[in-house]
Amino acid sequence: MRGGCGSGAVRTGLRCVTPVALVRLSVRACGQRTHPPPMTWQHGGVTAATHSTLFPQVPDSADAVLEGLDPEQREVATALRGPVCVLAGAGTGKTRAITHRIAYGVRAGILQPSSVLAVTFTNRAAGEMRGRLRQLGAAGVQARTFHSAALRQLQYFWPKAVGGSLPRLVDRKIQLVADAAAACRIRLDRGELRDATAEIEWSKVTQTVPADYALAAAKAGREAPRDPAEIAQLYSAYEDLKRGRGVIDFEDVLLLTVAVLQDRHDVAEQVRAQYQHFVVDEYQDVSPLQQRLLELWLGDRDDLCVVGDASQTIYSFTGATPDHLLDFRGRHPGATVVKLVRDYRSTPQVVHLANGLLAQARGRAADHRLELVSQRPAGPEPVYTEYSDEPAEAEGAARRIRELIDSGVSAAEIAVLFRTNSQSETYEQALADAGVPYQLRGAERFFDRPEVRKAGSSLRAAARFGGNDSLLDDAVDLPSQVRAVLSGEGWTTQPPAGSGAVRERWESLAALVSLAQDFAAARAGATLSDLVAELDERAGAQHAPTVQGVTLASLHSAKGLEWDVVFLVGVAEGMMPITYAKTDEQIEEERRLLYVGVTRARERLHLSWALARSPGGRPSRRPSRFLKGLRPGSGTAGGRTAAGGPGGVERGFGRGGAAPAVPRRTQRTPARCRVCGRTLTEAGEMKLMRCEDCPSDMDEGVYERLREWRAVQAGRSGQPAFCVFTDKTLMAIAESVPEDERELARIPGVGARKLNRYGADVLAICAGQSGVGLGEDD
Repeated sequence: MRGGCGSGAVRTGLRCVTPVALVRLSVRACGQRTHPPPMTWQHGGVTAATHSTLFPQVPDSADAVLEGLDPEQREVATALRGPVCVLAGAGTGKTRAITHRIAYGVRAGILQPSSVLAVTFTNRAAGEMRGRLRQLGAAGVQARTFHSAALRQLQYFWPKAVGGSLPRLVDRKIQLVADAAAACRIRLDRGELRDATAEIEWSKVTQTVPADYALAAAKAGREAPRDPAEIAQLYSAYEDLKRGRGVIDFEDVLLLTVAVLQDRHDVAEQVRAQYQHFVVDEYQDVSPLQQRLLELWLGDRDDLCVVGDASQTIYSFTGATPDHLLDFRGRHPGATVVKLVRDYRSTPQVVHLANGLLAQARGRAADHRLELVSQRPAGPEPVYTEYSDEPAEAEGAARRIRELIDSGVSAAEIAVLFRTNSQSETYEQALADAGVPYQLRGAERFFDRPEVRKAGSSLRAAARFGGNDSLLDDAVDLPSQVRAVLSGEGWTTQPPAGSGAVRERWESLAALVSLAQDFAAARAGATLSDLVAELDERAGAQHAPTVQGVTLASLHSAKGLEWDVVFLVGVAEGMMPITYAKTDEQIEEERRLLYVGVTRARERLHLSWALARSPGGRPSRRPSRFLKGLRPGSGTAGGRTAAGGPGGVERGFGRGGAAPAVPRRTQRTPARCRVCGRTLTEAGEMKLMRCEDCPSDMDEGVYERLREWRAVQAGRSGQPAFCVFTDKTLMAIAESVPEDERELARIPGVGARKLNRYGADVLAICAGQSGVGLGEDD
């Protein structure tokens, strides 16, 4: 690209073209409001739509492709002409329907494989679609993401439309944004840099030029990480810098493809001659820029099939909007509309809860909600559990997961889903303590996050040289020292506005501040060095064996996935909906996010919340408003609910304890030190049942024999030693020296599973045996 064009412009042919200015979309009238008809058809021998194997061999005819489809899926598969809109609820087999549609058209000779372009949003989804099409005998159909399809076209037509080779595509734009910020003399920390980059991306996919950013952001209700004028200045400088270096970014791929197709009619006609039939999956997530590209691909034709569900719109912060899906009938009055509401994924009990959530929804997307009808046999009711505090909630979930795995449920078929990535650390620790393998999806391990690592380094330096640090002059105790150190890393007494990286970074630092407060309360006179040692120990202990295990994921990263058992945790006000969701639109997106979480479960669903953040804290939290009228004893829900049975409810009894037999609110008795009587709040102290600095009556010989035995057990099972018993649990055993299983079972950290597996060995060691050779028959 050459100089002389304004900010954001590219030179195509003989003149400068500003892609954003070229791709304005007209606003269409709203589509007609529709309601799903009651569905009574039973699927009988129809093959399940989701979580099923593909055809073992390629169908031998076009008609064979249609076998196993339910009536609505068959309608989708045979509607091959004209605009088609498929409204597909969660778990209703939308991918199955559209791949069979393409395959049927190809096998029947109606569609040429090379003339079909199927578009979706992730490479994983595109790869799955290609695989299914091959299994159905429709090899040769292009299934790509918007960006992949656009990039191929841009690479092919750039020499003809612009001249020369296509500018280099940068994989990550954050360094360019940092350089632009430096050029503008705008100082951004790492979190602000990520959020500013996200603002630039949003601006480009919504076709907003730098000069219009402030007004557009205000209209969209976005919380800018800095003053909007500064973001606009940064955006303009970023575009200038990018153009000066002759590079393009991810969004430019779409913008430039749009500009070329719009500016060069001969290129547009060549693309339209190649692709004559389009299928778009997840249409509720299309951005205005992607919609414009789709319109240019189509031209004046209407051979388009779109598939989506407005109730699963959870990415509006990236520029996605369900309006294109909801307006489809307005743009195409003669469109065929098919609704898929038969849910093959989840049991009637899970589907009942999902329907109930949407029945209370408000807004335009709610007007088009789909009421699902489960096609599966009945399963267990969703379980609602209230815990006294967050650690108790995590331990309760881990204990249940351990029981499920012991009963034969695969760890890979279990997921723990939370609202924010900052919640992961508590569950990583609880699962590790329970000996449960896990994997993180879409989230870094807490102690691996850049801000946590940097905070740890700062705390370690302060512990070593704090006497010479003026920052600590006014710090009178450990919590104030930690607050002083972390204030230099971005921690503030009040959380920042918005929901981006700055907020997530603050939450990570706030978790360290809270940990320091708890640590100081539990250990009088604790120093920064003591806290650093505690952090190192926690960081080392949280790592599970490197095997496939329980999935830990945020609700956003769980989209498109499913498991037999789902634990939805932290379903409390302030988290669901999140505190910074203020407007009606933001609240409704939070409701849809919970709906997505619920519909990830096939058979078992556990929802839980904690009354307080930490043990002994004030129980001021309330369960999410979204559960009102849906969980027993929560009053009557507004809106129309689907038919179904009541949900189950259970209240957690606290950390490490069993749930009460009667599902009622139980006040947990505070744990007290057995030496001095002080209330205990720290997990390690509660395992020992004494303060860390109170005298210990531990039998050193028993403790050493237990450690030797534990090392042998860990080696045999191929897992870390703490997964057998933690050091604190071994200390508690060595202090009490139990004589029978009843006494051993009273020690926190010795659950029923470990009692059954290790109880005989531990009691033998306590009785005086060496521990060597024990458990050889395990």
